[in-house]
Amino acid sequence: MYWYQQPPRNGLKLIVSSSTWSHNSYEDGYSEAKFEVNRESSNYSLMTIKNVTPQDEATYFCAASDR
Repeated sequence: MYWYQQPPRNGLKLIVSSSTWSHNSYEDGYSEAKFEVNRESSNYSLMTIKNVTPQDEATYFCAASDR
C-alpha cells in the first residue's frame, strides 16, 4: 500500500509505503510520529494524521499494488 499527499495546486508526494511483511518505509520529510499507518491485512490500511495543522491541508490518496 502507498499513501500520497497532494497539497493544493501541487503534485502528488509519496508519504509512506507499507507491506504486510515489513515495516513502513517513510519518505524524507515524513515520519510515523505525524503519519501513523496501520496495516492489519493485505487489503486494509489506515493512516492517521496526528496533531493536524493548517499545513496538513491536502487531499490524501491510498494506492494498492500486488507487486
